Amino acid sequence: MSDGADQGSIHHILKDVFGFSEFRPGQEPVVDAIMDGCSVLAVMPTGSGKSLCYQIPALALDGVTIVVSPLVALMRDQVAALKLAGVAAESINSSYGREENVASWRRVANGEVKLLYLSPERLMTAQMLSAIADLPLKLIVIDEAHCVSQWGPAFRPEYEDLSRLKDLFPDLPIAAFTATADQVTRQDVEDKLLAGKVRSFIAGFDRPNIHLAVQMKQSWKRQLSAFLDGRDGGSGIVYCLSRKKTEEAAAFLNETGLRSLPYHAGMDADQRTRNQDVFITEPGIVMAATIAFGMGIDKPDVRFVFHTDMPGSIEAYYQEIGRAGRDGAAADACMLYGLDDMRMRRVFIEGEESSPERKRREHKRLDALIGYCEAPECRRRTLLAYFGEQTEPCGNCDMCLNPAHLSEGTVDGQKALSAVMRTGQRFGAAHIIDVLRGQETEKVVNARHDALPTFGVGAEHSKDAWRSIIRQLVAANFLELDIQGYGGLKVTAKGRGLLKGEADFRYRTDTVHRSPSKAKKKKSATADAPELSNEDLALYTTLKELRLELAREREVPAFVVFSDRTLQDMARRRPRSTSEFSDVFGVGEAKLRDFSEPFLKAISDAMGAAD
Repeated sequence: MSDGADQGSIHHILKDVFGFSEFRPGQEPVVDAIMDGCSVLAVMPTGSGKSLCYQIPALALDGVTIVVSPLVALMRDQVAALKLAGVAAESINSSYGREENVASWRRVANGEVKLLYLSPERLMTAQMLSAIADLPLKLIVIDEAHCVSQWGPAFRPEYEDLSRLKDLFPDLPIAAFTATADQVTRQDVEDKLLAGKVRSFIAGFDRPNIHLAVQMKQSWKRQLSAFLDGRDGGSGIVYCLSRKKTEEAAAFLNETGLRSLPYHAGMDADQRTRNQDVFITEPGIVMAATIAFGMGIDKPDVRFVFHTDMPGSIEAYYQEIGRAGRDGAAADACMLYGLDDMRMRRVFIEGEESSPERKRREHKRLDALIGYCEAPECRRRTLLAYFGEQTEPCGNCDMCLNPAHLSEGTVDGQKALSAVMRTGQRFGAAHIIDVLRGQETEKVVNARHDALPTFGVGAEHSKDAWRSIIRQLVAANFLELDIQGYGGLKVTAKGRGLLKGEADFRYRTDTVHRSPSKAKKKKSATADAPELSNEDLALYTTLKELRLELAREREVPAFVVFSDRTLQDMARRRPRSTSEFSDVFGVGEAKLRDFSEPFLKAISDAMGAAD
């Protein structure tokens, strides 16, 4: 390892600063690679502890680490959490006044700070780049690195500008982290951000604690109300496509007795911040929001995410449902989708100020999400297959728990696959459907595909029916979309088996009229405290109240003081001394010093009352 740091010092930091006795799966190899001076791309699911993978090297290395983060809220929470853990961290951003930012920079320049958090807009100014060049820089971290590829130059040009860092600091390792990236995005991030000795770490994408469900949209208010029935007391996010619908959803939820707040880009910035702080700090709040809300919202106990409208891609969907259940306890994700959603998403893509190539990719990503919505089998298998991960049926999605009616479709599937093969595996669904239905379009005639044996063999189905069949063939991995190329359909190895009669294909024919899933709901009152006895649960509730009080005094989110898992461990162990308190999960030296006394007193008082 570089910089004189050894494995022992890494583990000392893990325990003494962060209070963990061991790394989570997948963390240590990333830490080791950074300590070896490698540039790193780490794709790790939400809740797996990505931040620790660069925070520990930052403390072990003799110098300064720059962390580039897209949102002020994320920087603010992470810096607050680090400071409570005794770490010298600062952020310079637009939410602070000039004097506060100048004071932070003085501490950085004086060598008092190990981690400096900056937005891409702040970092990529000529003045800041010149200033940090004089620092003893050891590492640059790009958080939410998928934004480099997916947001595009029209939305956040400074994210695109981050590609200059590898040339400006050629000898400095750069670590890029994200929870969401398909193969195309991963390659894009590597090409734009990383150079030299690069190591990639792709952890599993599965979040098995999240129950997945999709419903055909009928009446979004009625479906939302049915979904939320019995969920009083749980925090959640309801995503809406428009600002107007966000306000409408918040008002509707408040009318039903659930405390809800809106969040969208059209609101006053101060009001947005206040609503966000309430959501993060207080229990049982439902945030009705556009996609402007969520990235970097490190709230572990979100029990559900509900989409009243379809997101723009599987990556966006995965990122948004990933805000649920970060504490590992049971959570739910439900999405409504309909034909209007598909149309609006196409309009949004075409309205972007972006290149034809980017628009083409975004259309294909949307195709993949529609395929997920119409999946005839386990949703988790379909979702993970998109990211290149194979799994068995999960038993925790609507398709596993309440299977849809499927029709025999082997012959129809073979017709579609044959048309794809005979046309050269380079055409999209629209052309294949024209061939199947016998449509003599200019494109079909010019390619002489009207002379193929498959021309007209599917005339009995409508275009919409064939679109659904082809999407489900993609979802079931008989066909694949060439996102990197020109969006053509290709027959997979599994598809060739279907053509040979070695496999069967069944598809959903009731996608429009299917009634909502009746998946079991878990009561929110105890969902965040699994395996606690009644006595332990009572103490856990007391400790949560104390945590909230201490967090409000410090003006930080409650989880920054201690995580739910730490409080659960505390309730089980019931420590009586500072020595015993130090053994609690997530208690490092700084938190032992600052928080042991009030928590030990609360535990002692509760035990005395019980006696």
